[in-house]
Order: sequence, then C-alpha cells, then structure tokens
Amino acid sequence: MNREMQRNRVGYFGKYGGRFVPETLMEALIELEEQFNSLIRKESFRETLESCLRDFAGRPTPLYFAERFSSLLDARVYLKREDLLHTGAHKINNTIGQVLLASFIGKKRIVAETGAGQHGVAAAAACARFGLQCIVYMGSLDMERQASNVHRMKVLGAEVRPVDSGSRNLKMAINEAIRDWVTNVGTTHYLLGSTVGPHPYPTIVRTFQSIIGTEARNQILRKEGKLPDAIIACVGGGSNAMGIFHPFLDDEVELYGVEAGGSGTTPGSNSATLNFGSPGVLHGALSYLLQDEEGQILETHSIAPGLDYPGVGPEHSFLKDRERVRYETVSDAEALASFYELSMLEGIIPALESAHALAFARKLACRFKGKIILINLSGRGDKDLETVMKHSKIP
Repeated sequence: MNREMQRNRVGYFGKYGGRFVPETLMEALIELEEQFNSLIRKESFRETLESCLRDFAGRPTPLYFAERFSSLLDARVYLKREDLLHTGAHKINNTIGQVLLASFIGKKRIVAETGAGQHGVAAAAACARFGLQCIVYMGSLDMERQASNVHRMKVLGAEVRPVDSGSRNLKMAINEAIRDWVTNVGTTHYLLGSTVGPHPYPTIVRTFQSIIGTEARNQILRKEGKLPDAIIACVGGGSNAMGIFHPFLDDEVELYGVEAGGSGTTPGSNSATLNFGSPGVLHGALSYLLQDEEGQILETHSIAPGLDYPGVGPEHSFLKDRERVRYETVSDAEALASFYELSMLEGIIPALESAHALAFARKLACRFKGKIILINLSGRGDKDLETVMKHSKIP
C-alpha cells in the first residue's frame, strides 16, 4: 500500500479525518499540530519520552509465545504483552507522550475522557508524574462497570467527573471533555485517548502508540526470523490496533481489526462501527459511524466498555476502504469464553477488549495452521472481573 495516498490532504486519510470543530478550537488545534511536529523531531523531547516509557511505563513489553494456546489453535501464537505496562494497558504510551507535550507547550491543566477507565488511570498517572492537574470525564454507566479504576484515578490525584446524560458511556464522556476544553482552551490540553477526533489527534495518538508495532516487529524477527502471517487487535476507537498495525502496513502481513459484535446485529446491540456503520462526522472528524437514516447517532452495546463507542478513527476507515485491514466482529459470549480460555491455559487474565482479539484468533486459526499469529494483548483483565462474574460462572 502506498502511504503517500494518505497524505494528499493534511489532516486526512483519503477522504476521512479533518477538523470539524467550533472556531474557538481551530487556533488551539493548529498550535497543537505545529508544536507536536516540532517537538517530535527534537532530541531533548524524544530522549525524555524514551526515558519515561522505559523507566516509568516499563517498556519494552515482552513478546510472549503462548505455548498452550498455540497448541489449541494449531498455530504459533504470540502475544504482545501491553497488559504488563504500568497501569495495566497500552494507554500509558499515549498519555505519557501527550502530558509531556502539554508540559513543553506550557499547559498545566489536563482534561481527558475514559470508557474502560484505563485511559483515565494512565492520564492520572502521567499527570501525577509531571505535576499537572487532571480532570477525567467518565460516563456514569462506565463508572459503575469500572469502579476499581475510578478509585485508582482518585488515588492518583485526578478529579473524576461523572457524565449522566444520554447513554452514560464513552461517547458522552468525550462530549463533556470537549465542552470543558472549549471553555478553558487557553490553559488546558485535551488528552484524547484514541485515534479519533479532529486533526492532529489521530496522528498524535497513532505516533505515540506505534512503539507497540515497532517493538513487536523487531521482536518477532529475532524470535522467528520472519514477520508474522497475521496480526490481530481489538478495535473501539482504534489506538491499540493502529499502534501495532502501522509499522506493518507496507509488509505482506494480514491485518485484522476485531470489533464488538455485542449480542446481535440489530441497532443498539453492538458497537461494530466498521461492519455496520456509514461515513459521518462525530467528535470533530469524518469517519464511519453507527447512525440512523437521519444521521442521528445510534446507541451501542459491548460487554467491554473500551469498545462501546459508535465511531472509529479516520485512519481505520481509510484502511477499511482500501481493504488493507479486514474488520471482523466477535460477540460478548465469544469474548467471555476466550477471557476464561487464556486465563486457564496461560495464566494471563486479559481485558475483555483484548479477549475479542483472542476469540477471533480461534476463528482464524483454521486458515493459519502452523503459521504465526501475533495478537496485541492491549490490557489486563483485573478491571473486568466484576463484569465477568455478572455475565458468567467460572467453568
């Protein structure tokens, strides 16, 4: 795939992306783009970022050969262990990068949104590390599902603001975080947690998350002497998937993004934007959305709160149209089964989001017998134990 196709318009991936925001935010976004493009080239910024990722976050993360899971699938399955990072998920890669960026710019107040809570915890930890004020918006439904992460954010010094409007989930939390940013744009940096939103956020988040794929590429070459045959990652907004996919886009590797199929294909029963959505504008960017014929955003459902979002990053929309990445779905029940399966076979409790990728690997394995499958294990499942116990019994 020719990456120059993505660069024909600044801020767009093909026809997707852009800045569909109030005029009050346009100047801030332009300044952010300029500062990011300048700082990412500076040795002092890169050295500080690398040091924090290594000594604070715990990079590099291992590439783990899942021997017993591999035997079950009759394939060679490797897990990129982002679950072993500080705070328990890949989110810390981006929060360290953006909080460091805000510090260099001179912004001392951070607002963030969170669904599964992992981005909020990672934002709180990074703000504590650099001494910045942190306000996290979280849907009240997600706060109920992820109570342990709410407590972790508060312990780390963040103010967690519940959002009771609408669906009470990630979409509404983003709405409130953007409202706060509009009101306080002079002093505040909006720490967006995924590859969504107006330009330059999809590029910023993907840049900070691409360390996942860069490490995995070098690690698999050392272990196997060749690239994997397939890479699988779950997709909500899309940050962990873009993080591992991006360094492999020009390679002959099959890429699979796994969306939340929820409990069915009817409106409101899933969060599979790329499988059932259509192009539209949400949170400042043109991308695929779950919407009705009048363009109203549909309700969504996933047992995994980090996948419970009616949109997706514009780069994923571009990759879908270009057929470079195949986007599939996994149901709540299938994800739950794989949650238990990996836990009992490998002694690793995965996040419910990551369990969607694991479940799809089982579906894919018949085509890849004896071949190498790389799965991005984006987070650990401690946060999901209460949800899991509500929906199933320990086998």
